[in-house]
Amino acid sequence: MSIRLPRGTQDILPGQVEKWQLIEQKARELCHKFQYQEIRTPIFEHTDLFLRSVGDTTDIVQKEMYTFDDRGGRSLTLRPEGTASTVRSFVEHKMFGQANQPVKLYYMGPMFRYERPQAGRFRQFVQFGVEAIGSDDPAIDAEVIALAMALYKEMGLKKLKLVINSLGDKESRAQHREALMAHFSPSINEFCSDCQSRLAKNPMRILDCKKDREHPLMKTAPSIIDHLNDESKQYFKKVQQYLTELEIDFEVDANLVRGLDYYTHTAFEIMSDAEGFGAITTLCGGGRYNGLTEEVGGPEAPGIGFALSIERFLAALEAENVELPIDQSIDCYIVTLGEEAKDYSVGLLHKLRHAGYSAERDYSNRKMKAQFKSADRMNAKYVAVIGEDELKNNKINLKIMDSGEQKEMELASFIQDFTALYRN
Repeated sequence: MSIRLPRGTQDILPGQVEKWQLIEQKARELCHKFQYQEIRTPIFEHTDLFLRSVGDTTDIVQKEMYTFDDRGGRSLTLRPEGTASTVRSFVEHKMFGQANQPVKLYYMGPMFRYERPQAGRFRQFVQFGVEAIGSDDPAIDAEVIALAMALYKEMGLKKLKLVINSLGDKESRAQHREALMAHFSPSINEFCSDCQSRLAKNPMRILDCKKDREHPLMKTAPSIIDHLNDESKQYFKKVQQYLTELEIDFEVDANLVRGLDYYTHTAFEIMSDAEGFGAITTLCGGGRYNGLTEEVGGPEAPGIGFALSIERFLAALEAENVELPIDQSIDCYIVTLGEEAKDYSVGLLHKLRHAGYSAERDYSNRKMKAQFKSADRMNAKYVAVIGEDELKNNKINLKIMDSGEQKEMELASFIQDFTALYRN
């Protein structure tokens, strides 16, 4: 019986992985410019971390987490998202005591959710995310959004839509909660079982239900915008002001509700407007989470962040027909004729690589013509040919593949001569 990869996972093969590397490289470069530093947290955490932070009424906790008991009887969970782990680390390592605040972090790595696999969605998927913890300045909200938008645009995406909303502070959310309960209660038996259980625990989560999103009461549900207190209104106004100053277009959508319990104030999503991208258009989501550090045992430290899927990023690039500048060429391929030349090429290949060049040789005892074909397949810029006569005369023939021009070089000084030619 052949063993295949698990459902909802993928192998990222050579030829495709270079696109991932390019996105990851651009993300790291942007984070350096914005002064976000990388953090790496465990792939699994204590289950209680996600129960307390993500929220026990969310689909993630109720349906999607990969949870297991270890041999010591401890409940552990493969991380379904990165914010909770980052905040846990922030608290555990007392980063709130650092001189520079907010603490600005980014992460990149696999997350795990048990959901129905579909285009661009996997059970193991890779997220890039940033978190700025320790400031309630609305300017940092705008900065975080600007970083996400910059990544998409600098990679070539043009058909983007930024949607923002305010979920308000605790006082505003309490007022909105009462209004939602009064709105949905009379007809709650018409909704799915999940929504019925959410009514008492977290009625705002009803607005995020995918099963009942076409129910008439969804369209007439009380808006959080109408229940914002003055402080929350001013905060949201400032965020919009800063985004305008940064020349970032946005739409305000009062129905935007992020699927995690920890969000407060600013919530946002970046969507793809590309034709044929698919029914699920969200590329990136994030928002502010004041109060989350307290939930995991730390002091008050307001934060904001976002996370985006690399898989969906690549799907959006494909939908817009963006060709990433992937260089799959090598600098030099060594073609050999005869055993003595093959032996000599081992050391020469090492010297080329040590000098900083990407280089390769034949390992299959193929004839000269087949070796040249291999060099073509690898998009070699130069081909160095060594045979018995070349070794006797201390010479090497170098072919410039673009022009077909050939140069004879001294074998003893080949690395230096090759470097001079390559740099010119």
